Amino acid sequence: MSPQDVHDNANGSVKSEKQTMESTSSDANVNVEERTANGSDSIVEKKTTAATADDDEVPEFDFPDGGLRAWLVVLGTALSSTASFGYVNSWGVFQSYYEKTLLQDQSPSNIAWIGSIQYALVFFPALPIGRLFDLGYFKIPFLIYWQFMLCQGILQGTACGCVYGPTMGVIGHWFKKRRGRAMGLTAIGSSVGGTIFPIASRRLIEEVGFPWTMRILGFVLLFCLAVPNITLARRLPAKNIKGGLFNFAAFKDPPFTVYTIAGFFTFLGLYTVLTYIDVAALSVGVSVDLSFYLVAIANASSGLGRLTAGIVVDRMGSINFIAPTTFLAGILTYAWPFARSLGSLIAIAVIYGFMCGTFVSSFLIPLFEMGQIQDVGRRSGMVMSVAAFGGVVGPPISGAINNATGGFEKVGFFAGSVIILSVILMLVTRHLVLGKLWGRF
Repeated sequence: MSPQDVHDNANGSVKSEKQTMESTSSDANVNVEERTANGSDSIVEKKTTAATADDDEVPEFDFPDGGLRAWLVVLGTALSSTASFGYVNSWGVFQSYYEKTLLQDQSPSNIAWIGSIQYALVFFPALPIGRLFDLGYFKIPFLIYWQFMLCQGILQGTACGCVYGPTMGVIGHWFKKRRGRAMGLTAIGSSVGGTIFPIASRRLIEEVGFPWTMRILGFVLLFCLAVPNITLARRLPAKNIKGGLFNFAAFKDPPFTVYTIAGFFTFLGLYTVLTYIDVAALSVGVSVDLSFYLVAIANASSGLGRLTAGIVVDRMGSINFIAPTTFLAGILTYAWPFARSLGSLIAIAVIYGFMCGTFVSSFLIPLFEMGQIQDVGRRSGMVMSVAAFGGVVGPPISGAINNATGGFEKVGFFAGSVIILSVILMLVTRHLVLGKLWGRF
């Protein structure tokens, strides 16, 4: 064989391999186009670029989506929610108690800063704690105005945030098809705590006094946090995703950015009713012995909302469900100041609690679809930290409006309006992800 023949054969071989690769690439493109045409798969194909890589790294069949170990994780996260968000959700009782006793020389707006700082600090630590979770460090968390701010506002809020943050991310390691249900069961823990703690706190203060009430609550929280230390475990290996503690590159993704802003406005208005419904009830003549039950009723109802959301969002999509329920929460916020009887206030508490519960249990679920699952801790932490700013300033702004106007009508208008604005931004997020006005997301 001559050198020229060898050269021709080599060229022919290269051309053949190139044609084979082009053919394979063409077939792959056809398959992708066929999947895109399929309605059931369209949402997967139209998600952000980062989300596409997620399915390659963690195939769907790798998620247990059940089993004893996975459900023990849910039990641990639920008890963590009881001890963190459940306790924080009982703030309305303390707001009313402090206004009448220990901090009666302070304005309602000033006292509300204690609760709003506590609410916000549940979310602020989520940024560093979520990043530590991604890196594999998982179980690390577990009589004048400024003293209350320091102890109940800052220290308790920060501690609750260190507990609450990673529990949301670990669910994504164990569940995919049943992720909404698992998140709903987790969120029920905060509803249980938000129901029990207000009633127990009020009764204990009357029976044993404020100091021993706080000690008893501390022992209850200690038990609730002991169980998660045994049952919680991450499943996927730690991964050092590129980017720092706060990955600004994520905000180049329009759906993520818009949804983050939506979270800010939701929390700016969402906790106004829960903070002031007790105080508002007293202002219209409801007795002290009955008014404090309104917070517990709202939190109990939110448990049903959280469970319902956990079941429904797996079928119809998280934003498809929480957008209308959050919209109704905004409408009820408009109506709340005009409730003048105990019966109407109870009705507001029940319905509002349900709607609020659907959002709280499911608002992080869209983030699981906006990037790699190994980066969910940081993404969740970023959104929760931004939302925390809304939680910080919302109740004090409402308190200041109440002081200036002498009533809650303008308070309801402010809080309801920002909640409805957040719903509009949720719908914009869905449109940016799907490329159309309606679809499963």
